[in-house]
Amino acid sequence: MDTDCRYYIGIMSGTSMDGIDISIMDFNSSSMPAVIATGEYDWPEGLEARLHPLCHSGADEVEQIGEIANELAAAYAYAVNDLLKKNGIDKSKIIAIGNHGQTIRHRPEKHFSVQIGNNALLAALTGIDTVGDFRAMDLACGGQGAPLVPAFHNSVFRKDSILRFIVNIGGISNISVLDGSGNPIIGFDTGPGNTLIDHNCRHFWNENYDHDGKHAQAGSVDSLLLKKMLSHPYFSMSYPKSTGRETFTYEWVESLTEGSNISGEDLQRTLTHLTAVSIADQINKIAGNRIFETYICGGGLKNKLLMSELRKLLPGSSVFDSTAVLGVDPDFVESIAFAWLAKQFTERKPGNIPSATGATTPAVLGCLYPKPY
Repeated sequence: MDTDCRYYIGIMSGTSMDGIDISIMDFNSSSMPAVIATGEYDWPEGLEARLHPLCHSGADEVEQIGEIANELAAAYAYAVNDLLKKNGIDKSKIIAIGNHGQTIRHRPEKHFSVQIGNNALLAALTGIDTVGDFRAMDLACGGQGAPLVPAFHNSVFRKDSILRFIVNIGGISNISVLDGSGNPIIGFDTGPGNTLIDHNCRHFWNENYDHDGKHAQAGSVDSLLLKKMLSHPYFSMSYPKSTGRETFTYEWVESLTEGSNISGEDLQRTLTHLTAVSIADQINKIAGNRIFETYICGGGLKNKLLMSELRKLLPGSSVFDSTAVLGVDPDFVESIAFAWLAKQFTERKPGNIPSATGATTPAVLGCLYPKPY
């Protein structure tokens, strides 16, 4: 390996499908990763609309996946090359890219999870070694392939004698339980995050998301509907567990509201409360009578109503804040995590935590797609 190489790049396009996050990281300076540069990039026009249908079975899927995987790789490569250029960083300084890829199907009960993005093309378009396919080995070892971020969270956020919950609210919400008292690290998906809230915005108002929860604030929680939603079997499943957009679909919401005259605003408020309650119920159950700290990251942090409701539902949390107060920008926690997973791969160190994913053993995660020579 070139000793002049120093940095790793992490790419994340999550279940919200709202764009691409890029982080250029230096993990050599101290125990806390040093952020060299970050960037947020929109999808090329029309790509997001083509991605959503791939999360469900449909006609001619293989053809579409092949085409869109190439488009994704081109979009990722543009973002990487642009961020390097803007910050005056030569690609020779990059050890590897860690690319999550775009999840289009997550079926842990069937032992597979599919992320597309053509990592070979990404390596060719950037001239940088690329590590992808991070979930496959954990699944091969009997795990769910998710969540993968608890190992990174533990490396940077854990504090002795403190019970901390790191809550990521993307399309799907997940939590990492970092118990400084020495108990095993726990991590799992709690259920829907922004995916149903965003879909409802598109359905009623042709908007991609509910800015500050304004539409939800105009409505009221439908208690009966909320009860029906919370009766979904996923919420009562024991962890390790993970889920995706394939489980919490808008069609599921429509099946529960069929025949009702619920307004868009009331449905939006109920869906927002569903996200808050499903997160809080799990945190409160795990914490019991212990005082704890809660740190939020992900797009849901920008929804003021969601944050207000979640805070009220966590009376035992002595701290309720974003991961920024711990030194990590909440918008880039996941892209930083995949840069860290690329580092773990190149150093042949485990990237999973079996108590979080359910795997039988710690494992080196990812597959290498070398730059062309």
